[in-house]
Amino acid sequence: MAKNEQIEALKPFAARAIIEDLREGSVPVDSVPLFTVGRQNWLKLIEEDLDQYIAEGGAKVRFVNGDYGDGKTHFMSVVRHLAREKGFAVSFVVLTREIPVHKFEVVYQEIVRQLDGGGEGKGIRALVDGWLDGLEEGLAGEGFDDKLNALGEELRGLPGMDFNFANALVGVADLRYRPAGEGDAEEERGEGQEVLYQWLEGGKVSKRALKPFQVFEALDKTNGKRFLGALVSLLRHLGHKGLVLLMDELETVMAQSTSIRNASYENVRLLMDNAEQASYMHIFMSIIPDVILAEKGFRSYDALWSRVRSIGEGKRLNYRSVVVDLHRTPLEQKELVTLGLRLCRIHELAYRWEAGDGVNEGLIKKQCAAQKRMGLLSEVRLFIKQVIRLLDMAEQGEAPDEEEDLTEQIVASQREVEQEKVEQLQPKWDS
Repeated sequence: MAKNEQIEALKPFAARAIIEDLREGSVPVDSVPLFTVGRQNWLKLIEEDLDQYIAEGGAKVRFVNGDYGDGKTHFMSVVRHLAREKGFAVSFVVLTREIPVHKFEVVYQEIVRQLDGGGEGKGIRALVDGWLDGLEEGLAGEGFDDKLNALGEELRGLPGMDFNFANALVGVADLRYRPAGEGDAEEERGEGQEVLYQWLEGGKVSKRALKPFQVFEALDKTNGKRFLGALVSLLRHLGHKGLVLLMDELETVMAQSTSIRNASYENVRLLMDNAEQASYMHIFMSIIPDVILAEKGFRSYDALWSRVRSIGEGKRLNYRSVVVDLHRTPLEQKELVTLGLRLCRIHELAYRWEAGDGVNEGLIKKQCAAQKRMGLLSEVRLFIKQVIRLLDMAEQGEAPDEEEDLTEQIVASQREVEQEKVEQLQPKWDS
């Protein structure tokens, strides 16, 4: 279905939800293809990587580079959709005060919590539940122990599978399907399953509780590589082509103390090492240009800088580079006009009105011209906010039609974006 047809199929509530998210500066992830324009050179080669390299057993890391408002989160959401369409499991992690990159265990927990395999619900718990549903017929009938042992051997024999990870999976299958016997307590089975689910989710579980299931290690930074590899192995076993991991807002680490920043950069280095030694995995991390250029950026941590020092070099763009440089490849005016017209139609559906001559292609072009004069044409977030502002005013019968009014509106939208930027980059997780 073409994008215009998809837009026309939107119900008013769904259309309004998109507009409300965009008005607040957020990306409505599930609807992102509806207002995606441009970036084709980058997306074409990412698609090629997924099809011809990652799906064949390769692994790599790329940094999505762009200033605030350049569309990094939107771009990563497009990659998320592309990966899902191609049969990859995806996990989109936003680094926040609660999910700080210097705490690898917490990041891993969020990775498995946000895991999307296309089934019902998100997270490794939902993924394992779906896998268990498919085991019912195979484990039914006589010879349960032999069948369970065969399942364990199969899982432990998977390429990249960790012994503890496989045993935890066997344990949940055992607790769910083992025929009831004398003295069996449903409550105890439920407690056992919860222990194993918490372990699979990277939670802290006592060794005593895990020992009956032959699980001997808890998640930590030293075994995180094996756990990620085991997760990918399970995903492959379940029919996925691999894992695409997207980590947004890495740039906030620059505002942290030196010790926190160094711990964060060390984990970025570890993620790069893990990916390069892994299979069927692609990691994307979003950054701002200062992460490459500033003294508090990657260059402040030698162990990481030695790995990435070349990523900002070169006057000519290399679309196969480790950096997806959105900052140097802004949307063209014709692409912005297309985006504006799509937003206009979504707004009409949301509020059940017709823009008519109030906000048309001519006015959107005038907005582009005004942003260009102000040196702001590349700021996609500002453009989107301003288009929605124009649409809101037009729907109320007050769309600006004079150049001065349009400039004033852009300045007002810019203030909102700048305030969001200040809030985004201020120190949040120095503990």
